[in-house]
Amino acid sequence: MTTVNERTIRLDSARTGKGPATWGQRAIWGVVTRLGDDAPRYNVPAELPVSPPLPPSRVLAELTELLLLHDSLHTRFLPDGPDGLLQVVDGSGELPVEVRTCSAAEAAEVGAALLRELAGRSFDHEREWPLRVGLVECEGEVHRLVLVGSHAAMDYWGQGRLLRDLESVRAGETAESLRLARPALQPLEAAEFQASPLGRRRDEAARRHWVEQLTAGPRQIFREPAAPELAADPDRLFPNALLRSPALAVAVGRVAAELEVSDAAVLLGAVSHQLALSSGSSDVLFQVVVGNRFQPAAAAAVSTVAQEALFRLPDADRDFGDAVRRTRSLAFAAFRHAAYDKWALDREIALLAEKGEAADHSYWWNDTRDPGVGPFDTVERPRAALSELIGRTVLTWPTDFPARRNVSMAVDVLTAPGALDLAMTADPAVIDRAGMERFLRGVERLVVAEAIALGD
Repeated sequence: MTTVNERTIRLDSARTGKGPATWGQRAIWGVVTRLGDDAPRYNVPAELPVSPPLPPSRVLAELTELLLLHDSLHTRFLPDGPDGLLQVVDGSGELPVEVRTCSAAEAAEVGAALLRELAGRSFDHEREWPLRVGLVECEGEVHRLVLVGSHAAMDYWGQGRLLRDLESVRAGETAESLRLARPALQPLEAAEFQASPLGRRRDEAARRHWVEQLTAGPRQIFREPAAPELAADPDRLFPNALLRSPALAVAVGRVAAELEVSDAAVLLGAVSHQLALSSGSSDVLFQVVVGNRFQPAAAAAVSTVAQEALFRLPDADRDFGDAVRRTRSLAFAAFRHAAYDKWALDREIALLAEKGEAADHSYWWNDTRDPGVGPFDTVERPRAALSELIGRTVLTWPTDFPARRNVSMAVDVLTAPGALDLAMTADPAVIDRAGMERFLRGVERLVVAEAIALGD
């Protein structure tokens, strides 16, 4: 039997302040506030075991240290006129903690249910701190911990940083000692830089790059959409496919070494080449999600700093190896211009669109892999030849999503034990399920065939 109760984390004398929101906060807040009932899709969830189990007071004390370390966890957002957003860092307050009590045998199941509950609700950013906490207690000790962050406060890199900081606190560190050892850029500090003369120049240069690429790119990528009549149906569902490939996990490193590029460039080049082959457009564009955490202080931050780079690859259909090699240099140029005020950029893009001068930029790429986590960290690397290994690929259809604004195709790459995952969501008006499967398997074949040619 499961029982329900509540605790609180009390925060006193933490850092406080108020100022403009960062570019990343503004961008994500603008998205989630428009989504309505679909907003929880952007929440950042985690559910993990507490091993060995700990007393609730110990777990709550550890979480208090995290709130003291990262201002973003006790920040609210207030609209400020038609084109402004304020971040308000509260120096004191209480964070509710949901508790479920059950037997140890039920802990994992109860933890998963609690995660679904906490992650399935939108955040009230004006009144609520952007973190939810849940505990699963068994005989007086915490066996499972649930953390759900608002995407306006953290992205998945920030979540990873948060979980690593939790491990450090559990090992004896404090907010003060971690701050001294590894300074982290706080959102108010980031916003101050963005408002500086240098920050404004970078913003202007980035938006200028976007306008130049959008003006030069193709107005429509898919020359023959699958079912254009569906585009007028706001209730159409976007299918989601997941290709899990052990062969791709092995092959991508071989190809990267041969072409002297990163495996990220191999995957982006392969997706771009396949998009050109599938669509009939030799010139392709992807909005690429970029973390922009190049500085140590930003890498240590629990915040939302991800912005989109506009990656354009002309002649993408010419040759796979050529596409991958050019991806490297063109991606660097795109990433240099991936930090900007998105609200200001959106206004410029709207003006281009009104004049019919904006390229089709409804294709998305997100490499969500943690550089510190590999597919063979916890499982043995397969000994089978790639020609055999590709037969172990599995393609599933996990869910359908409500229609997404300005999305024809979105592809994510993720790390799985012993495999790489390619997750794809697409507008059925542009590409149907059969086309989605051909696309994902085409990307896999490109990389695996190149690796086999090097010697299987």
